[in-house]
Amino acid sequence: MRRREVVLAGLSLPLTALARELETLSSSASGGAFDDGTVPAQARALAGAAWRAPDRRLPAALEKVGYDGYRDFRYRPARALWRDRGLPFQAQFFHRGFLFQERVDMFVVDAGKATPVAFSTALFDYAPRPALRDADVGDLGFAGFRLHAPINRADYFDEVCAFLGASYFRAVAKGLHYGLSARGLALGTGEPGPEEFPVFKAFWLERPAAGAEAMVVHALLDGPSAAAALRFRIVPGEETVFDVDMRLYPRVTLVKPGIAPLTSMFDFDASDRLGVDDYRPAVHDSDGLALLNGNGEQAWRQLQNPKTLQHSGFQDRNPRGFGLMQRKRDYADYMDAEANYQNRPGLWVEPVGDWGEGEVHLVEIPTANEYSDNIVAFWRPREPLAAGREHRWRYRLHWCRDHAWQPQLARVAATRVGRAAKAGARLFVIDLAGGRLSQLPADAEPQIEATSPQGAVRNAVAYRHQRGWRLSFELQPGEARAAELRARLFDGKGPLSETWLYRWLA
Repeated sequence: MRRREVVLAGLSLPLTALARELETLSSSASGGAFDDGTVPAQARALAGAAWRAPDRRLPAALEKVGYDGYRDFRYRPARALWRDRGLPFQAQFFHRGFLFQERVDMFVVDAGKATPVAFSTALFDYAPRPALRDADVGDLGFAGFRLHAPINRADYFDEVCAFLGASYFRAVAKGLHYGLSARGLALGTGEPGPEEFPVFKAFWLERPAAGAEAMVVHALLDGPSAAAALRFRIVPGEETVFDVDMRLYPRVTLVKPGIAPLTSMFDFDASDRLGVDDYRPAVHDSDGLALLNGNGEQAWRQLQNPKTLQHSGFQDRNPRGFGLMQRKRDYADYMDAEANYQNRPGLWVEPVGDWGEGEVHLVEIPTANEYSDNIVAFWRPREPLAAGREHRWRYRLHWCRDHAWQPQLARVAATRVGRAAKAGARLFVIDLAGGRLSQLPADAEPQIEATSPQGAVRNAVAYRHQRGWRLSFELQPGEARAAELRARLFDGKGPLSETWLYRWLA
C-alpha cells in the first residue's frame, strides 16, 4: 500500500487548480478543446490524487472469452478511421476481452478539438460468434488501436504499429513484421518484488493532413506509482521512427525506474545451445544489446537465455543510444518458414538532449519456449525520480532492419561458444564484418584485446575467413562460476571493431 500513497505537498499546482483538472478527467468523455498541454495537465492531476485501478469490468458475454474467441473479434477494415478521406493514415481499434480487459478511451483531435470515438458492435465482425453482435454490451470502450499506412506498396495500407495491453506498443518497418515491443514505462522489472505495469488509459489521435508524412498520437498513462503523458510522432518507412516526448509525474519516489524500456525474446543461438533439442539453428526476436555510450564507444552484448535471472548494468553519462537488435538476416540463420525471425525488426533508442548519469540496464530471464518475452533493456537514471514534480524524457525510437552507428568499425556478425581442447575450458569464436577491418590485407595482424577479470583468457587469435574476420580465444575459468568477457580488434589508428561483451556462466 505504500506505493499508493498520495503525494500532494510537493505539487506545484494549487489545490483549487488540481480540483479543476480532476474535473476535466471526469468529463473527458465529452471531448473538448485540445492542445499539447492537455494530456500533461491530466497526468499531473492524476499523480496528485490517489491511484484508482483501471476499469476491467466486462459484460457477461465477454467474461469467459478465451484466446480463440478473442481472435474472432475482427475489426471491419471498411470502418477504419479516415478510410474514405484520402489521408495517409488509417486507424482501427481493438476489442476488449481475453487478456485485454482494461478500458481505453479513444479520441480524435481535429482543429484543436477532441471528439470521443464511440464503441459499437457494428465496428466488428464477430463470426463465428454472431450472438455477440446483438449482445447489449453498452459503452464498452476499446482495448487499444493500430495504425495503417502505405509502407510496402503505395496502393495498400499495411499495419504499421499497434498499442495494446498495459503500456506496450510495437511497430514494423518496410519489409519487416512484428517482433519485439516497447513500453511506456518499466517499474520493478526483474526486481525481487512484484513488477508494476502502468496502463495507457486514453489515446488522442491527431487527424493527419493530406500528404502528411507523420501521425501524432498522445497517450495518458497511469499506475499506482506514477502517471505520465506521452506524445508520439510516428513516421513509417525504411525505418519507422517514433519521436517520443514523455512527461512523468511520480506519486512516490521512483528508485529504480526504467525509461524507454524494450522487451524482446531470446530462446537460443549458437552462443547458447546447451540442452537445446531443436532442428532450427536459432530462435530469437533479438540477438544482442547494442550500445553507443557517451564517450563514443560502440559495444555489442550478446544475449543469452540463462538458467537464473541475470541483471547487467552498463554505466554511462549522456548515452548516445542503445537497442535490442536482430542482426542475423538470412533465412538459413533460423530455418523457420512460419516465424521468419530474419524479418523481425531491431529497435534502437536515440536519446534527445542530455540524460545525465545512469546505466543501460539489461534483464535476462530464463525461458523454456519462444512464446514468452524474457529480455528487457531500459535506461535507469542514477538518481531516484522524486515525487511531486515533472521529469521529462525525450528520445527517438528506430524500428529498423539495421542501423548505422560508426561505419568505420567492424560489427559482430555472430558469436559461437563451445568446448575447448583443454578440459573445463570454453572456446569463443566471434565473427566480425565491415568497417576498416574489411579493407585490411589477409596477412594483416591486428592487435587483440581479449580480457576477463575472472579466470584466464588464452590463445587469442584473429584471422580473415570467407565472410570477414574472425576473433577467437579460450576461457579457462578455474574456480570462477561466472566471467565478464570483453574483446575487440584495433591497430595504430584506433579500434577496428566494436567492443564485444559477454557474460559466461558455469
